[in-house]
Amino acid sequence: LLEMLLIGGGIYLLFRFLRNRQAHAPQPAYAGATSMGGAGERSWSAGGGATVEMPAAPSDLERGLANIRTMDPGFDAASITDHARRVYFVVQQAIGMRELAGVRDYLAPEMVTALQAQCDRLQAARQTNRVEQLDIRRAEVSEAWQEGGRDYVTVFIAATMMDFTVDDTTGAVVDGSRTATQSVEDFWTFTRPVGNNPWRLSAIQTG
Repeated sequence: LLEMLLIGGGIYLLFRFLRNRQAHAPQPAYAGATSMGGAGERSWSAGGGATVEMPAAPSDLERGLANIRTMDPGFDAASITDHARRVYFVVQQAIGMRELAGVRDYLAPEMVTALQAQCDRLQAARQTNRVEQLDIRRAEVSEAWQEGGRDYVTVFIAATMMDFTVDDTTGAVVDGSRTATQSVEDFWTFTRPVGNNPWRLSAIQTG
């Protein structure tokens, strides 16, 4: 009888131990669900096979464009790229003429100062910069933001051209090549007071 009591007690204790262990085991957050997708993008396939995809977070560029549209609902990224193309051409022509009078309305004050200094250096050296066969292959908005009550948009411009400088007296090429076409990649930044106002070129960064 004592042996039977000991065996029965051991079985009872073993049964309680197994029940307690099962009760504390972690349970899945979604029963029958399977995780899919990479970092930053997650979807869940439920038992019925339906898939629900979580929306991706907007990029910095998208947020910047959206912020600009809050004060100018009609703003279109295509319009600023077209404007950048026009300004790109007229600025090249103005530097070739060493005269900014016709393009000042397209320039912020800091760019007037920088480009006028370039024209003055060419004038003093009796040299002329020439750009021929200019072809803008690509123009697209790469950055957009607001700061200090102003809108800013940077346009990436990829172009090909023949860019060279000649001596005014001899006509000899002193820089660049009048026969070899070169590829250039620039970032032109435009700014304006917040709202539907004219854009002006404020910075040029060579890629």
